[in-house]
Amino acid sequence: MTEARTVTEAASSLRRACDHLLSLQSTDGWWKAELETNVTMDAEDLLLRHYLGISDHAITEPAARWIRHNQRPDGTWGTFHGAPGDLSATIEAYVALRLAGDDPSEPPMAAAAEWIRSNGGVERSRVFTRIWLALMGAWDWEDLPVLPPEVMFLPSWAPLNVYDFACWARQTIVALTIVMAHRPSRPLGFPIDELFSGGPRRLESSGLRDLASTGGRFLALDRLLHRYERLPRWFLPRTLLRKAALTKAEQWVVRRQEADGLWGGIQPPVVYSVIALQLQGYSLDHPIIKAALDGLEGFVVHDDKGRRVEACQSPVWDTALAVVALSDAGVDPGEPAIKSAVEWLVREEVPIRGDWAVRRPSLGAGGWAFEFANDNYPDIDDTAEVIIALRKAGVAAGRDCEAACERGVAWTLGMQSRDGGWGAFDADNDSPLVAALPFCDFGEVTDPPSADVTAHVLEMLATEPGVPPAVLQSATQWLWNAQEPDGSWFGRWGVNYVYGTGAAVPALVAAGARPEDPRIRRAVAWLEAHQNGDGGWGEDLRSYVDQSWRGRGESTASQTAWALLALLAAGEHDSDATRRGVDWLVRNQTEAGTWDEPWFTGTGFPWDFSINYHLYRLVWPVMALGRYVRGAGTP
Repeated sequence: MTEARTVTEAASSLRRACDHLLSLQSTDGWWKAELETNVTMDAEDLLLRHYLGISDHAITEPAARWIRHNQRPDGTWGTFHGAPGDLSATIEAYVALRLAGDDPSEPPMAAAAEWIRSNGGVERSRVFTRIWLALMGAWDWEDLPVLPPEVMFLPSWAPLNVYDFACWARQTIVALTIVMAHRPSRPLGFPIDELFSGGPRRLESSGLRDLASTGGRFLALDRLLHRYERLPRWFLPRTLLRKAALTKAEQWVVRRQEADGLWGGIQPPVVYSVIALQLQGYSLDHPIIKAALDGLEGFVVHDDKGRRVEACQSPVWDTALAVVALSDAGVDPGEPAIKSAVEWLVREEVPIRGDWAVRRPSLGAGGWAFEFANDNYPDIDDTAEVIIALRKAGVAAGRDCEAACERGVAWTLGMQSRDGGWGAFDADNDSPLVAALPFCDFGEVTDPPSADVTAHVLEMLATEPGVPPAVLQSATQWLWNAQEPDGSWFGRWGVNYVYGTGAAVPALVAAGARPEDPRIRRAVAWLEAHQNGDGGWGEDLRSYVDQSWRGRGESTASQTAWALLALLAAGEHDSDATRRGVDWLVRNQTEAGTWDEPWFTGTGFPWDFSINYHLYRLVWPVMALGRYVRGAGTP
């Protein structure tokens, strides 16, 4: 296909995609598409309802239908499209279906139970799964790592204080300290012996002999904490300390409930906070509990396949990306859709100081969160992308918008970590100790700087007036230092090296790197080497745990767009790789103007928790096609 024909067809594809994207905007100005995760959200919703005594057939039946729909032929459940079976997800889905009335002797359930046993059984599931089973009376609390509420007394400078944890882990852990102190149980009403393999139920004690290692010392500490938990109630110092600790943790949780009734806008701290407060004496009709349960209903999606629960919602992120994409596509900033989106984004600025202020006590409020309501936890990635969107929309002269951008820039500058990079929610949140705790066996528990967030911040700051040159220099050097030997960058919040590279190259070029810089050429060479035979790019989530998957996977619209954004920034507008990538987007567009993308290309925790942002399949291709078409001089 000739270059002229590619540009012409790309322009036609871009118009259809823009029309479809515009059709998805809410009347209030925002965009929000489904944030798809896995069936543990739905299983835990049914487990929560059982624990609270509010199970309802009208909810259980469609939720169970959705869980059944996602079971694979081998009886397992995975955590992303095409994933291998996941032990904890399969256990939670199985138990939820038992609660829904499914017969364990039926072939799908029997296959699941057999797979669970052959893969280590409940004994080898993650700690969070065993906490749920303890809540259901199917696991002994004594056989779990101890997480005492007394941790609330540790000052912010002390190792292992709650602010050493990333914000998503912090909110979950504080609530769980209350739950694990009470050790409640609401039995399932049936045994699940078929899920046990007969293996050991406690932490391996062999590590206790290796007190020179961090892991060994923490195992020893866990044993001491178990002895502390067994102290009798008549031992007054422990009783008084525990009561004060529970009160402190309870107050911490209550103070952080958001306007929508949720905590942090994400599922884990919400469900554990509800259970924790109920254990502290809050009734189900208490305004705090009622608001939380009502807020969770806002995460529910219904369709002909059943009822499912989102882990989170992303309206600010989706809206910022949509504005950037439409602006790149040449949509006039005076268009009502852009104006209403900008007005909505400006109203969503976070006006208060949240937990981040513990590490930055003198920094003023500013920035944007990911969700509709999450004022305690604005994030740096969203803030950078919102400011890029507002600047691209050409409305910086507006008083409210300009002031919001200035506050956002100042807040972002103040959140730079000591090494020159940026994490997502906190500064210098990189304690090496917390991940070694026996309790922390799932997902990321700290928030150190990442290449993708740092790149988005650098891209934003590069065009902002008055940014100290030393900041730009340190951020630029951080990104160069983070480049992999093969020329790519790791993607913390998107899959994976394609995402990291797609973010880093445009940012470095915006900050002054020349396309002919050898390091940029290495990135281009890596992208060219990993282009699929069909012209697209894809990367499987297994690249997080298996290096042979780096840059390999089925072609997807979002990942193809990320690669194109890097190539275009590197001056590769007329290259064969760019033309073939654009052609892939044109050929694979649906009649509706979007792209099909069942693959998960978003990341919550690398490998452990994956996300399919349903707007990614549309907004990133619009961005890439817009830059390609406009780069060819087509209006």
